[in-house]
Amino acid sequence: MRWFFTVAAAFLLALIGPAAAQTPPNVLIVGQIAEPKSLDPQAVTATNDFRILMNVYDGLVRFKKGTLEVEPALAKSWDISDDGTTYTFHLREGVKFQDGTPFDADAVKFTFDRMLDDKNPYHDTGPFPLAFFFSQVDTVTAKDAHTVVFKLKQPFAPFLSNLAYPTGLIVSPAAVKKWGKDFGRHPVGTGAFQFAEWDPNTKVVVTRNKDYWDGAPKLEAVVFRPITDANTRVAEMLSGGIDLMVEVPPDSLSQFKGNAAYKVYEQAGPHLWFLILNTKEGPFSDKRVRQAVNYAIDKKALVDDVLQGTADVAAGPIPPAFGWATDGSVKPYPYDPAKAKKLIREAGAEGKTVTFYVAQGGSGMLDPVAMATAIQADLKKVGLKVRIETYEWNTFLANVNSGLKGKADMAEMAWMTNDPDTLPFLALRSDAMPKDGGFNSGYYSNPKVDKLLDEARKTTDQAKRGKLYEQVQKIVHDDAPWAFIANWKQNAVATAAVKGFELEPSFLLILKDVTKG
Repeated sequence: MRWFFTVAAAFLLALIGPAAAQTPPNVLIVGQIAEPKSLDPQAVTATNDFRILMNVYDGLVRFKKGTLEVEPALAKSWDISDDGTTYTFHLREGVKFQDGTPFDADAVKFTFDRMLDDKNPYHDTGPFPLAFFFSQVDTVTAKDAHTVVFKLKQPFAPFLSNLAYPTGLIVSPAAVKKWGKDFGRHPVGTGAFQFAEWDPNTKVVVTRNKDYWDGAPKLEAVVFRPITDANTRVAEMLSGGIDLMVEVPPDSLSQFKGNAAYKVYEQAGPHLWFLILNTKEGPFSDKRVRQAVNYAIDKKALVDDVLQGTADVAAGPIPPAFGWATDGSVKPYPYDPAKAKKLIREAGAEGKTVTFYVAQGGSGMLDPVAMATAIQADLKKVGLKVRIETYEWNTFLANVNSGLKGKADMAEMAWMTNDPDTLPFLALRSDAMPKDGGFNSGYYSNPKVDKLLDEARKTTDQAKRGKLYEQVQKIVHDDAPWAFIANWKQNAVATAAVKGFELEPSFLLILKDVTKG
C-alpha cells in the first residue's frame, strides 16, 4: 500500500512545476522558505524543518491546538513525583511506526539515549544541537512495554513543554539502525503523514498514513517546496503553483487581503528578531558600543516601513507573548542617534568597520536583506561602517552557530520559542558557547544571568519563575549583547480551497485536519 501512495504521489508531482496553473486535487503544495537541512528531529534547529517534521512524527505530548499548553499524544497520561524529578509516562498501545515496527517504551528510551548519551552506539548519527533542551534528564527507563520513566537531575520547569517541541519527537529505532547517519534523509515516525520522497532543492513529499493512531488525514499527500526568494513564493501563489505559503513578505499581504480567492492567516507568538553582537572582540566588546547600536537603529521605522506593521518593536530577550514572564517594565531602546554617536565616540569606535552576516531568508527572518540594508544606513549615520556579507540560509546558520569569533562582528538572527527559558538558556548563558554545543555565538557572559536562568528552570511556581525572567530581561537589556529589533506576528496565505488550516502560536505547521476542495 505504501508503494501505491508513493507512486500515486510521484505521478501527481509530475504535473507540478514552477509555472503550474493549478495544483493536483487532494494534494497540498506548501511553499517553504528554504531547503530543509535534515528530517531527523533531533538533528535540526530551524522552524523551516520543524514544519515538515511535525507532520511525520509525534512526541509523547503535543501543544494543544491554538495554545502552548501541553496535552497527551503518544503518552495517554503521565505522573509527576512530589519532588518534581520523576516523570512516568503511560503510552498508547497498538501504535506503530510507519515502517511497521511497534512504538513502545524501548523506542522512547532509544530516542533520548541516542541524543543524550555520548556512549550510545547511535550517538554518532548526530550531532544533536538542541540536546540542551533535555540536559536535566539523568536516566530514561523502559519500565515495561507501555511505561517509560524519566528521572531528572533536579526539578525542571520547561520539561513537558520541551517534550512537545520537535526535538522531543520519537524516531523509529529500526530506521535509525538501518540508515545510520542518513536517517535524516529516510525519516520514520508515527505521524499523520509518512515520508515518500526528497528531491533536493525541489520538493519533500509526504503521503497519508492511513493507519495513523489519531485518525488518518484526508489529504492524500503534502508537498513542501523550498522557494527561497520571497517574491517568487508570492508569484507562485498568485499563479496557482502552490496552495499555501508561510511568512508572506509584508509588502505582498495587500495582494491577498480582500481577495476572495485567498485567505490570510495571522497569529501572534513568541518570536524575537535580533542582532547578535560579538562581545568577545572588536568594537562590540565595549558595552557602550553595543548600547549605541540599540539607540542607533530606528526600530519603529523598520517595523512600520520595512515590515509594514507585521511586527512590534522588541524590548529584550523575553518575547511579550510570555506575558507571565515579563511585566512590561523594560521598554525598547528609544531611537536616539545623538546618544549613539556620543557613546561610540567615548568608546573610541568612531569610523570603525564592522562585518555583518545577513541571511537571504530563513525561519522567522522576515525581510532580512531589506532589514540589513536599513540597519547599515542607520549605523553609518552614527559613525560605524558596516560591511554586509549575505548567505543562503543553511550556510548562514553554519557560519553563525559556530560562533562569530574571527569572522564577523554581528549577525541577524530570529528565534521562535516555546518557553521563556529556551532562547536565553541556549544563547545567552556562559555555558552555551558554540564550542560547548550552545548558540551563544556572540560569547556573552554574565554570572548573575547564569544564576537566574538556572534558578528559573528549577522553579515550578509560574509566578516565581516569571519574576526571575523579569530580572533576566532587565540585566540583558542593559548589557545589550544583542540589538533587540522586532517581535513578529506570523502570517500565512492559502487559496480559498484550503480548509481546516490554522497557524499555531508555536509557529509549527499541523496539517492533519487540512482539506483541499
